Amino acid sequence: MPIADDSFSTPRPADTNDVKPQPTGLRAIPGSIWALGLVSLFMDISSEMIHSLLPVFMVSVLGASALAVGLIEGMAESAAMITKIFSGTLSDFLGRRKLLAALGYGMAAFTKPLFAVAQSVTWVLTARFLDRIGKGIRGAPRDALVGDIAPPHLRGSCYGLRQSLDTVGAFAGPLLAAMLMALTANSFRTVFWIAVVPAFLSLVFLIFVKEPGTARAYGERGAPIRGEDFVRLGPKFWWIASIAAVLTLARFSEAFLVLRAQNVGLQIAMVPLVLVVMNIAYALSAYPAGTLSDVIDRRLILASGCLVLIASDVVLALAAAVWQVFAGVVLWGLHMGLSQGLLAALVTDTTPSRLRGTAFGVFNLASGVAMLIASFVAGWLWSRYGPQWTFYAGAVFTAAALIGLVRSPLWRPNSLLKSPD
Repeated sequence: MPIADDSFSTPRPADTNDVKPQPTGLRAIPGSIWALGLVSLFMDISSEMIHSLLPVFMVSVLGASALAVGLIEGMAESAAMITKIFSGTLSDFLGRRKLLAALGYGMAAFTKPLFAVAQSVTWVLTARFLDRIGKGIRGAPRDALVGDIAPPHLRGSCYGLRQSLDTVGAFAGPLLAAMLMALTANSFRTVFWIAVVPAFLSLVFLIFVKEPGTARAYGERGAPIRGEDFVRLGPKFWWIASIAAVLTLARFSEAFLVLRAQNVGLQIAMVPLVLVVMNIAYALSAYPAGTLSDVIDRRLILASGCLVLIASDVVLALAAAVWQVFAGVVLWGLHMGLSQGLLAALVTDTTPSRLRGTAFGVFNLASGVAMLIASFVAGWLWSRYGPQWTFYAGAVFTAAALIGLVRSPLWRPNSLLKSPD
C-alpha cells in the first residue's frame, strides 16, 4: 500500500554511531518560533472573542439568515486565503517575510473596532473582509518564516507548537467572551471593544522574532516569480494542496458549529463555549501530532485525522442534545490538531526554500476557493434541508479526501523531509 512507505518519516543517517544526537523537545525549539506563537496567541484571543459571538450577533441583533452567515464567513475566509498567494510570492521576491507578517497583523488589529460599531450586515461584511485581508497578508510569509527558522529534524514540532499556541488563544478568546457576556448582560458591543486590547498587544511580540539571513537572501537572488516556478513546486506539493482543498470542502466555517449548538438549545451566553471546547482539543493535540510526525509517516497521522472528522460529522448530524454537540465538537478539534500543523509541515517538506512563500500562497489559495464553496453549500443545505445534511455532506467530502490520501502515488523513501533546493 502506498501509505505504508516512509516518505514522511524523518531521514536517518546510515550509521548513527558517527552522528552526534540532535537536540529535541520544547527547549530545542528556537525562540523566534515561540515569539511567533505568542503573536498568534494574542491575536487569536482578540479574533475569537469577536468571531465566537459574531454568528449569533448577526442572526439575533442584525437579523441575518443562516445563508447570509455562510456567505459572509466564506467570503471573508476566502479573501484571507486568496491574499496569501500574493503575500507569499512577494515574501519570496523581497526576502522580507517578517515585514509582511507585521503588516498583516497590524492591519488586523486596526480593523477590530469596526465590529463594535457595526450597524448592519454590510458593516460586518466590511469589517470581516478587511480583518481577513490582514490575515491573508501575514499568513503565508509567517508560515514560510517558520520553515526558514525551524531545524529540519524539528519541523513538525515547530509547526505543531506554533499551532498549539495559536489555538490556546483560540479557546481563551471564546472563554473570555462567555465570561464577559455574563458580566455585561449579553452586551455584544462591549465585548467587541474589549477584544481590541489583545490585538494590539500581539504586535509587541513581533519585536522578538528574528528573521534568518537566509530568508533575506532569497530576495537578493533577483528575479521575480515566473510561471515556471509554479511548475517547479512539483507533483508532491500539488498532491498535498489538492488533499487540503478537499478537506476544506469537508470542514466548512466553524460558525456552523456555533449555530448547531444553539439549534439544540444552548443558551446564547454559553455559545462561545463551543469554540472553547473545540480549541482545547485542537491545542492539546497539535504539538504531540507534530512531534509524532517527525518520527513516523506523516500520512498515517493525516489519515487518522480524516477518520476523526468523519466521526465528528456523524455525531453532529445525529445530535439531539447539547452534550452530543459538544462530543462532536471535541472530535472536530482533534481532527484539526491531527491535520493543520501537519499540512503546513508537508508544504515545507516538498518545496524549495526560495519558493516556500509562493507554495504557502498557492496552498492557501486552493483552500480559500474550497472554503468559499464549502460555506455556501453548508449554508444552503442548512436552510433548505436542515443542519443534519450540512454535516453529512462534510463526512462525504472527508471520505473523498481519505480515499485520495490512501491512493497517493508511491514516492521514493525519505524523499520529503529534506526540502528540495
